[in-house]
Amino acid sequence: MSSTPNYATLAAAYVKGLTEGRVDPAEVIAWADDLLCNDPDTQDWMIEISTAKADDRVGVVQQLNTVKGDVDEAALAELVAQQG
Repeated sequence: MSSTPNYATLAAAYVKGLTEGRVDPAEVIAWADDLLCNDPDTQDWMIEISTAKADDRVGVVQQLNTVKGDVDEAALAELVAQQG
């Protein structure tokens, strides 16, 4: 990947990883925590994921599906290939 993928692409990769069992919800929650600390443009989905319970895989997926933006399919394929 030549640049950092946008949030929609990262969210789509996390959704695939969560639904296919390659990613743990705690990893996504940690990502959202980091975003809250470092991105001045806090969005509702960041807060919802950050405060989710680590055993709420379905809830985390639902919040990831609310992330707006265009998914870069090439970057998505690369991110998914790197999982687990």
